[in-house]
Amino acid sequence: MARGRQDASLDAPKGLRTSVLPRRDRVDQSDRFGRFTEWIARAMGTPWFVLGLTIFVAAWMLWNTLAPNSWRFDSAALGFIALTLVLSLQASYAAPLILLAQNRQDDRDRVQIEQDRQRAERNLADTEYLAREVVALRLAVKDMATKDFIRAELRALLEDLERGEPDDGGRARA
Repeated sequence: MARGRQDASLDAPKGLRTSVLPRRDRVDQSDRFGRFTEWIARAMGTPWFVLGLTIFVAAWMLWNTLAPNSWRFDSAALGFIALTLVLSLQASYAAPLILLAQNRQDDRDRVQIEQDRQRAERNLADTEYLAREVVALRLAVKDMATKDFIRAELRALLEDLERGEPDDGGRARA
């Protein structure tokens, strides 16, 4: 037995064993493909793509029209059949990729809408709580004596004391 070699233990579950090559999950692969489809959809929606495709088609047509007959690979007399097939192939791959990217965007939008709904519910609950607290504070403040009321009462007591009128206890003050 080689001592430097890591021995695979049969008593450990298979999931805990380390492998030589890193294992890639299926979710990671689908996410990578989804990002690729979004990149394709974004790239095809740019003016640069349309300009590049126009230049490609123009170069194809010029080459197959002006080049010597032995260098041509698509016949202008037959309506550029190979060019039509290439563009059809590009369109047949582009449409599903764009739809996949759109589906991923719809999923993201659905998640965002759900998060917005939950945030709105929390905001509504917070607003209702704060409204109840404000009403409770208003009711508590309504029963409290104001500064003007206390001053008026103190003035009345001071006037009573100055006049020597009896207070509520019936005793006269000098």
